[in-house]
Amino acid sequence: MAPSDTLEPSNKVPTPIAPPEIFPPNEEARLLEESNTEKASANKAFLTGEYSGAIQTYEKALAVCPTYLEYDIAVLRSNIAACHIKLAEWKQAVESATKALDSLDRLDPPPAVAKDDREQGTSGSGTINEIDDASEILLDALTRTSHTLNDVHKIRTKALLRRAKARHELGGWALLQGALEDYQAVSKPPNQLSSLDMKAVIAAMKKIPQELEEAKNTEMADMMGKLKQLGNGILKPFGLSTENFQFTKDEGSGGYSMNFNQSPGTK
Repeated sequence: MAPSDTLEPSNKVPTPIAPPEIFPPNEEARLLEESNTEKASANKAFLTGEYSGAIQTYEKALAVCPTYLEYDIAVLRSNIAACHIKLAEWKQAVESATKALDSLDRLDPPPAVAKDDREQGTSGSGTINEIDDASEILLDALTRTSHTLNDVHKIRTKALLRRAKARHELGGWALLQGALEDYQAVSKPPNQLSSLDMKAVIAAMKKIPQELEEAKNTEMADMMGKLKQLGNGILKPFGLSTENFQFTKDEGSGGYSMNFNQSPGTK
């Protein structure tokens, strides 16, 4: 094996994002005011239980909001996720919350995690993300619209909670793992949880691991059933079936060993 095969690929330097086009101050203020007017109407619809109508109005607010006002966009996306949760539209809730988090990450990127830190389950430290031209413009817009990184952290907390709930409700191995990661992330600073939310998050982090194991076993059994059906179709012309192959699980490693039995059903 060549030495390069034993090493993890080096991280590629991300392509710099082109700075967004900024509207003149008067135009920016006008568009933001129009967006906020639509948002206020959507908020009223939400409070009266008109969740589908609220989504449509939040979408109107998004349509006129300058695309570089990432904080305002994240608030709207997070609110849309809340509407989908009320409607039990879990997949759409995940999508909207994820879009909100993407906007927030462009304002306040999560810290880079080194390989050794991932293995130990700790966050990277001492890493300073370079502020490029695009990031500087976004942060300037955040300040110009009277918001702070503390506001960003508050909305990130809401978006993470909403995505975690939606992923949990959808279920399945991968989504439950994602829900657990969201709950773990939201339980740490700089996210800000109320005491009630913290109790709910702690309860979820205790509950999900068991659900993960159950989902894993269910999906593995389903996959093995489909593989068995496929295998029988392939082996039938040779007078064989998957019953000729016995799989034994190694409880220590969790892996499987395979043995061939010419006469299945006999020892």
